[in-house]
Amino acid sequence: MTVNQLAIFIENKSGKLLKVLQLLKQAGIQIVATTIADTLDYGIWRIICDNPKKAYDMMRENSVSVTMSEAFALKLDNVPGAAADALKIFADEGIGITYLYSFLLGGNGILLFRTDDEEKTRKVIVEKSLATIDDAGLAELI
Repeated sequence: MTVNQLAIFIENKSGKLLKVLQLLKQAGIQIVATTIADTLDYGIWRIICDNPKKAYDMMRENSVSVTMSEAFALKLDNVPGAAADALKIFADEGIGITYLYSFLLGGNGILLFRTDDEEKTRKVIVEKSLATIDDAGLAELI
């Protein structure tokens, strides 16, 4: 139902993102999806990878500011409108999406998101029998 994502705080300076990418490369970590939200002084780089625990530990050992958290992950058919249909279910239940990103993997759409009500979101996912994916499921699709 959820996957672990890393949020890495990176200064908006030349070479800072490259440093983290090189650490991931050296550790043999495969990035599955990423998104960056930036501000004036720093960016928040969220990543989904094949081994989030290893990536998290390696970054901490190298003094990279990182957190690991869970995000909901739905596995969707790769057809137009699948994401809209899924999000309508949450909107109809009064659940707000606080952030979202999506990607294709193994011929499936993956919708990764956080909401303003985790407990209600879990309940809706179960009640509506929505297809979810976890870290192990993602790793199998890589």
